[in-house]
Amino acid sequence: MAGVPTSYRCVATSVEGFVQQIACSYLRHGYWRYVSGIVPSWKDPASVDAKLLAKYGIAVSESTRQRRKKLGMANLQYLRHERTFVILATDGRHHFYDDEAGAIRDIRRVPIKFHGYSISFRKGGRTRTGEKDPRWHSHVAIERERYKEIRAQLLHLAIHRSPQSLALAFYRLPFEPYAPIRRQFLNLLRAVNRARKSAGFELLPTAILPLRRRVVRPFEVLKGSEDLSPVSTSGMNSTALLIERTLRDETRIDGLSVRSRRPESPLLLCSEIRSSILP
Repeated sequence: MAGVPTSYRCVATSVEGFVQQIACSYLRHGYWRYVSGIVPSWKDPASVDAKLLAKYGIAVSESTRQRRKKLGMANLQYLRHERTFVILATDGRHHFYDDEAGAIRDIRRVPIKFHGYSISFRKGGRTRTGEKDPRWHSHVAIERERYKEIRAQLLHLAIHRSPQSLALAFYRLPFEPYAPIRRQFLNLLRAVNRARKSAGFELLPTAILPLRRRVVRPFEVLKGSEDLSPVSTSGMNSTALLIERTLRDETRIDGLSVRSRRPESPLLLCSEIRSSILP
């Protein structure tokens, strides 16, 4: 690709990497305006990458970005996972704002929704001392409709599954636990426990929740993928299907599961489950 540094990496190899790169690398540097899109099935994603990088002069050195900033010009970043892409821009002058005028969104007002995640940039709440936090922060949560699906499915299972099965269902929810997602996980657990308490069943401890976020390398080529062998999908939404796959084989989580981390929960639990997931 003539004129474009080959060192510019823009293809995230995982959903987690795509979300992390936006939330932890771009937003904190002022990349708040964005355009998102899907590469059509008849187009080669690599050729679309090359076209957009060249059209908007995205793949430039850090020193060039600093010069542009001092001159009041905008800087841009481009990121793609599979066929979904997003172009993010800082404030300033750039023909990007003219070319994409009708499609540009402000992530502080309109979140990026991607694979069930909602990525935005918000004012902080309260500090640990109880004072109002004046800073802005990346905010990564489970998208509202997806959260409702998960909640409804877990409440349906709450009084029909063993604690071990429910622990695995929570453990394998495909979301990295950023702070807002940790709060959502806790709310889901409270709702499940209320249902189990009403039915006279054993409550689930907080320790079943995966509350430690895994830091990934966004552009690293993955060595494997999760085993998702076929099951009947008739009448099932994506959330129900994921949980069904978890519960179908509740004594096994392989090394390439959605989390690939050592669980800390004593409820993962029964020896058959624990021996299959602990090293």
